[in-house]
Amino acid sequence: MVRQHVNPLSRSYQLPRPLPALDELFAQPQLPLHLDIGSARGRFLLAMAQHPQQQGWNHLGLEIRRPLVSAAEADRLTLELTNLRFLFGNANVSLQNWLAELPAGRLQRVTIQFPDPWFKTKHHKRRVLQPELLLALGAAQPSGGALFVQSDVLAVIEPMVAVIEASGCYGRAATDERPWRRANPLPVPTEREQLVLRQGLPVYRALFTRTHQHPPALAVLQQHLNATLEQSPQATDNRLNSATLP
Repeated sequence: MVRQHVNPLSRSYQLPRPLPALDELFAQPQLPLHLDIGSARGRFLLAMAQHPQQQGWNHLGLEIRRPLVSAAEADRLTLELTNLRFLFGNANVSLQNWLAELPAGRLQRVTIQFPDPWFKTKHHKRRVLQPELLLALGAAQPSGGALFVQSDVLAVIEPMVAVIEASGCYGRAATDERPWRRANPLPVPTEREQLVLRQGLPVYRALFTRTHQHPPALAVLQQHLNATLEQSPQATDNRLNSATLP
C-alpha cells in the first residue's frame, strides 16, 4: 500500500480557513458530534453515518487533501445524508478557533486513525496531533468525551499516546487493555485497518476519555513531547501487498 502524503507545513496549507458553524453544516446541529481528523476518502464516516447505532450523531470529517474531500462530499450528497459533512482544511491551522466556538458539551467523540506517518523524528511537526491541537480538543470536549487513536506504525502512535497521557486531560479505563486494545470500540473499521489486518499485521489502538482535569500549559506539554521524540526509534511503513489507498 502506498500512502499519498501532503506536507502540512507547505505554504498552501498554512493559510487559516474559517470553518462553518454546526448550524450551517447539519440539519440537527444539537446532536452529539463525532469529529474524524484525517478522514481521507471518507468511506469510514459514510458507513458510520448510516450505521443504526450512529444515526443519532452528527459526523464531521476534516481532510487536508482537497480532491478526497470533494469525492467524499459527492458520495454524501448522493446518499442524502444530513448527519454527515466533509471539510477541507489543515487541522493544526484551521481547527483550533472552530473548536473554541463549539457549544459546550457538543464534541463527544474525536477519532484520529492511521494518520500520515512521517517516520523521521525531524518531521514530527508534520504529524497531525500537535500539542496545540490536543489542548484545543481537551478544551472543547466535555468530561466523559472520547478520543480514539489508532495506527499501524508504532513510532507514530507511541508519541501520540505519550502526549495525550502527559496532558492529564484524558485517561484510559483501568480495565482497558495495555499497551494496546485488541478490538476497535467503533462499529465500523477504516479501509486501512481492514487491509492491515488481512495481511496479519498489527494495529495499535488506544481509547481515552476526557477527565475533569484542566489542560496544562503548552510549554509543559511541548517539553514532554520533545523528550518522547528523543527516545523514539525511526520506523518504516507497513509493507502491504495491496493497491494504493488514500
